[in-house]
Amino acid sequence: MTLSPTCVCPIETGVVMSEPTLMRREILDIPQAVDRLLSEGEAEVKNAASMARDIDPEVFLSIARGTSDHACTYLKYACELLLKKPMASVGPSINSIYGVDLDAAGSVCLSVSQSGASPDLVAMTKAVSASGALTVAITNHASSELAKTAQVTLPLHAGTELSVAATKTFVTSLVAGLWFLAEIKQDAALIAAIKALPEYLERAVRCDWSEAADAITGPSLFTLGRGPSSAISNEAALKFKETCLIHAESYSSAEVLHGPVSIVEQGFPVIGFAAADPAETSLAEVADALADMGAASFATTNRVKTAKVLPHVRTAHWLTDPIAMITSFYGVVETLARARGINPDTPRHLNKVTKTI
Repeated sequence: MTLSPTCVCPIETGVVMSEPTLMRREILDIPQAVDRLLSEGEAEVKNAASMARDIDPEVFLSIARGTSDHACTYLKYACELLLKKPMASVGPSINSIYGVDLDAAGSVCLSVSQSGASPDLVAMTKAVSASGALTVAITNHASSELAKTAQVTLPLHAGTELSVAATKTFVTSLVAGLWFLAEIKQDAALIAAIKALPEYLERAVRCDWSEAADAITGPSLFTLGRGPSSAISNEAALKFKETCLIHAESYSSAEVLHGPVSIVEQGFPVIGFAAADPAETSLAEVADALADMGAASFATTNRVKTAKVLPHVRTAHWLTDPIAMITSFYGVVETLARARGINPDTPRHLNKVTKTI
């Protein structure tokens, strides 16, 4: 394991609240939530993986929205890298709005939703199941409509999540989905790395990103990723929007130097998410290029030269590194929200459960 630089407790700055926010409490519960999933969810994961192996699908599908769709982006990369099988994101409106029943026979479909309550996700899952797909629900509510609709359910065992901004349910969705894929492949090294995650996440949750928080003073920023880490970049950008009211945009490090780079000016904040994978060097080079243009550029890699290194935890496998990265990130966005006088538990205009049709 590499800790670089040393991870310490996040510095609490800005608005002082009499009690820790719900979001903070739930962030700190991430290692325990993952441990509960690993302790209580093995039978369901192995059963679902066995069913998927029996089908031997040519293609995987995913159905999700918002944070859960970011989890599916991560699982898409994991699926294609591990199993060499494509995973396609299916728009729920194909069925709920346009009334089309997809021909999904022989596929495996992952439906991801922390609440399992949105009618469009349920309807799309029901439709692909009826067409012959194996449907697997990943949800924190094992008695939800989504769980009842899918043929098999992987409960997250995350415990109650009260803050509107999802944190521990996002992380456990990543773990449950990756574990499912690893069991399909029967990849012993990856399964061992997944089971070792709670120890790494205990360290990750204490990483101090306050220097990056101090650099975020304006109304917008970029987050960057590549490969599986692009999902983490997407999730980070969403969290900046919903908890800090910052217009954050997520880009692939392969794309940002094309059009988006034009808006970079002196001090423009950039956060790059890099795992110890084949994309690490190229992301570090882009983070450096942006720093050379004047950006306040940070990245979770020691390979940067002019950008600044964010404290990060390397896990026992490069595919689990992104899980540690998002765990470290959540602390800074909660701190930044409070520093801006915003209660991250109750973002304006948002509800914990959004039901779309």
